[in-house]
Amino acid sequence: MIVAGVIFWFGRTKNKAGTELVVKVEQGDFEILVAVTGELQAKNAENIYGPNIQAAVWRWAECKILDLIPEGTLVEAGDYVAEIDRAAAKNAISDLEERIDRHIVLLETTRLDTALNLRGLRDDLLNRESLIEEQQLKLESAIYEPPATIRALEYELERSVRALDQQRRLYAVRLQHNTNWMRDMENQLNRYNQQLEQMNSALSGFTVRAPRKGMVIYRRERNGQKRRAGANINPSDNVVATLPDLSVMLSKVYVNEIDISKVKVGQQVRIGVDAFPEKKYTGAITEVANVGEQLAGADAKVFEVVIEVKESDLILRPSMTTSNQIVISTLPDVTYLSIDAIYTHDSIPFVYTAKQTKQIVVLGDSNDNEIVVEQGLSKGDMVYVTVPENSGTWLLVGEELIPVIRERALEKKKAQEELDRKANEQRRAVQQQRGQRADRGQRQDGGGGQQSRDGGDQRQGGGQRSR
Repeated sequence: MIVAGVIFWFGRTKNKAGTELVVKVEQGDFEILVAVTGELQAKNAENIYGPNIQAAVWRWAECKILDLIPEGTLVEAGDYVAEIDRAAAKNAISDLEERIDRHIVLLETTRLDTALNLRGLRDDLLNRESLIEEQQLKLESAIYEPPATIRALEYELERSVRALDQQRRLYAVRLQHNTNWMRDMENQLNRYNQQLEQMNSALSGFTVRAPRKGMVIYRRERNGQKRRAGANINPSDNVVATLPDLSVMLSKVYVNEIDISKVKVGQQVRIGVDAFPEKKYTGAITEVANVGEQLAGADAKVFEVVIEVKESDLILRPSMTTSNQIVISTLPDVTYLSIDAIYTHDSIPFVYTAKQTKQIVVLGDSNDNEIVVEQGLSKGDMVYVTVPENSGTWLLVGEELIPVIRERALEKKKAQEELDRKANEQRRAVQQQRGQRADRGQRQDGGGGQQSRDGGDQRQGGGQRSR
């Protein structure tokens, strides 16, 4: 009954094609490939920088690219590349010049006030010195006066000497204070002047010129968009465009999460360029991203893979579209046929043979076009790609292979479940580590805050004791 049921279901065919196509089963070396589309980039490139707009100098963060020459333009060293908006820079320079003028006036006023104040203190010192000399003369002339009178004169002289000493210390303090104040103001003026000099020097950089000969290529933003006229540059990223070194090119591709486990550094790649279909190149994988990303318009996550092109060709340009065949592995001397000749029912694969039978087959690895047949067919067998007419009455052969197929499917399922389990464990471990780091950070923040409050209490207490 089971065999009859299988024969019945295998008798149900796919939609018939207009023409019956037959292919031969081949034998030989079989390549397992991952085919992906990519884009050419230069391995090395020199950046074309805009003006040096340091945030600490300019006090603003961004400026706009007003004009940028077309991408792909060949330039010589010193040629015009771009123009950056100067409006914010000129406003900043005008504000700084006004600040310098006000500071110069304040510095001169402070210098005059300081001179007047110190002159008053010096005059007071001279007066006190003269008073002491006068009191000394009176004391010397009073040798015949009563003791009480002499004692009063001595007391007045001592008090004047103490006052003179206090006034001298006050003058020294005022002199040091004013000297430091004037030095600080002069240093501030020097800093303003240096800042103005830096601004004026950087102003010439708002007209961007090529540092050397080459082809101008637009810089890509983090979101993948090219930096064009109208975009902003900032102190941390003031690159306007790049001059790539075309002698060594890379093909940057994105491999889906299903195939990324097969891709390794060092694997060989066959590369084609859509613009020159007659040209063929080779390459090797140099980088494979550890973390996937979600590209715009894509449902599944992909992983960035970098392929270095081995050949050097001056016709290759950045941003050209590439077709890449990554050679995952090569199976020597195996039997294989077109993947279009494989039909399935209830997960059991079979083919329509030229002997007018439905042959169950055990399949192995595959690529985009062909698949390995481990059991069920031999080299030279002829099979149909399209469903033949009257195939519903053909005999089903190879039922003894069904247990092998199902056993392999079960093993594959268990292996996938084990991979999923390990991936989930790794994901939970990463989340747990992040949670632990967050808890430690919160505890440190809390301890720091408590320490700060305790320190504040101690300072307040110190202030109370001082009062």
